[in-house]
Amino acid sequence: MKMRITVDGRAYEVDVEILEDARTPGATLPAATGPAPLPTPSPGAPPPRPAAPAAPAGPGDAKEVRSPIAGTVVRVLVKVGDDVKPDQTLMVVEAMKMESNIASPLSGTVKEIGVAQGATVGAGDVLIRFN
Repeated sequence: MKMRITVDGRAYEVDVEILEDARTPGATLPAATGPAPLPTPSPGAPPPRPAAPAAPAGPGDAKEVRSPIAGTVVRVLVKVGDDVKPDQTLMVVEAMKMESNIASPLSGTVKEIGVAQGATVGAGDVLIRFN
């Protein structure tokens, strides 16, 4: 069965083979009939916040990297004064037991690191500023 999954905003097409139901040995799961319905938010619940892009959004933010997701900083791989290249991993943020590499959108020198390892960040929070 072919399925499309999205991870960190990137869509992947995968082949999935369901062998047997782990709850009942020897029993097989029924074939999927289509995409699963999206969860219905509870009444009065705020709508989910869209993830902010990791790359800067506007001209005033040209030298900043913002968190694309809410999560916990598990590794900071650069320090103030480091020269970085485009697509170089700057830090790793974990959300829901998945780690996301935060990459540099540009070449530059790290001017400021706005978070430390173990910090909780929200989507759109400034992580790093460049000179």
